[in-house]
Amino acid sequence: MSKRSDPGPEPVGRPLLISDDQPLVDELLRLAAAAGVSVELVPAPGDARASWRTAPLVLVGGDTVADAVRLALPPRRGVVVVSLAADTAVFQAGMSLRAEEVSVLPDGEAWLVGRLADVLEEPYRECAFVCVVGGRGGAGASTTAAALALTAMRMGLRPFLVDGDPLGGGIDLVLGGEDTDGLRWPDLVHARGRVSGTALRSALPRIDELHVLSWDRSDQLDVPPEAMRAVLAAGSRCSDVVVVDLPRRVDEAAAEALTRSTTTLLVVPAEVRAVASAARVATPIRAHAADVRLLVRGPAPTGLPAETIASSLGLPLAGDIAADHGLPVALDRGEFALGRGRDGLGRFCKEFLARLTDERQAA
Repeated sequence: MSKRSDPGPEPVGRPLLISDDQPLVDELLRLAAAAGVSVELVPAPGDARASWRTAPLVLVGGDTVADAVRLALPPRRGVVVVSLAADTAVFQAGMSLRAEEVSVLPDGEAWLVGRLADVLEEPYRECAFVCVVGGRGGAGASTTAAALALTAMRMGLRPFLVDGDPLGGGIDLVLGGEDTDGLRWPDLVHARGRVSGTALRSALPRIDELHVLSWDRSDQLDVPPEAMRAVLAAGSRCSDVVVVDLPRRVDEAAAEALTRSTTTLLVVPAEVRAVASAARVATPIRAHAADVRLLVRGPAPTGLPAETIASSLGLPLAGDIAADHGLPVALDRGEFALGRGRDGLGRFCKEFLARLTDERQAA
């Protein structure tokens, strides 16, 4: 993957609007007011240099996008091109500007209001999505997902842990937080569109300072894909890392999460039958996730090497961890913990998250 230019300082301040098309300006100011934000308005790209690098979002009017390309303004994230009519030249100029979206009004109004409202919650950031799937039942996917989220928190990141497996027993049980007050999936299955990330985090159970979305003990056994989409989008706006524990069967909600994933970890015990099961699980995952990696959990009863398992499944090896014999008892008691010095899972999570961060910064 080629390296992008340095995006510069962390964006701050108001969104920047570059346009001299009065009808377009009027529409965008109306949408900004609906989102509750004020914008800095300049008529031409040459007047935008002072705020180009620092604005949290830049809206470039279709009337000025060609000039912005000609000026060769520095590459940056968070650029949206907006016009009142579909225009091939505007679209091509937007691609040259590396815009994240070329929005045509009025069709793009709802999306644009949501994008403007994002500025209120957090400066533009890129959130990492990690999905975790077990190669067979009892592989340790939920434990791995919980460990990743806890490790991220202890590394100074802001994680959001999502239990996407309705038949997994509840990831809050892994963390000993099943009695913690807060919203769970049955309360959110009707979520649609834009959900406030800040409001969502504040309403969820908080276990050891970790915000967790899990299941209650009701008969609700599925998540509509629209609800999964809304929740993950909200989580990404106020988190550095979103970790999603997924079922082995890829339903529509799981597909929604896998499509968003930065990396998907397939957790496989070092056993022949587990590898055979994982081969069937991996096929639908690969259809949705761009980057699938293997985490092998020992011990291997027959000495089956992790590299052989990875080769058999045709997946890159993310790690190979030994068994923690005290873990099953700790989980049963709701005393799951990391960082005990001999904790192979904790060491893997720290190294994996550090590597993932480095890869994203270099991309």
